[in-house]
Amino acid sequence: MKNIALLAGLAMLGACAQEAPTASEPADAVAAATPSPAAAAAVMAADGQPPVGRYRITAGDGQVFNEELRADGTYVQTDQAGATVETGRWNQKSPTEFCFTADKPDATEVCNTEKVENGVWTSTDPEGRTAKVERVTA
Repeated sequence: MKNIALLAGLAMLGACAQEAPTASEPADAVAAATPSPAAAAAVMAADGQPPVGRYRITAGDGQVFNEELRADGTYVQTDQAGATVETGRWNQKSPTEFCFTADKPDATEVCNTEKVENGVWTSTDPEGRTAKVERVTA
């Protein structure tokens, strides 16, 4: 299961709760401070492309799974047979930082470090486990 957490390294962030505006803080000011989905999507993945899409993740132990990052901030991981392994929310904070929160009780946000070196995209979890990431097209 630890590999699943790493593999989720492509999948990420839980929704952050926001407090309701107070009388001294108009709703318009809160709305202006909240990034729009378009602004959030402006952050690119490690490969220089938008993070939304489909990926093939290969863990250090050779386990392979597929991951879909959706535009609504959710993700779905499936095994090679197509069975859902995990779902949750994701957030690409920068090209080198990908965060996710699984849909399970007491889940916390996990952020992985991502980089591309010599044409190979890797995602490393906080425990130092690394997975190879490949964008899947069509």
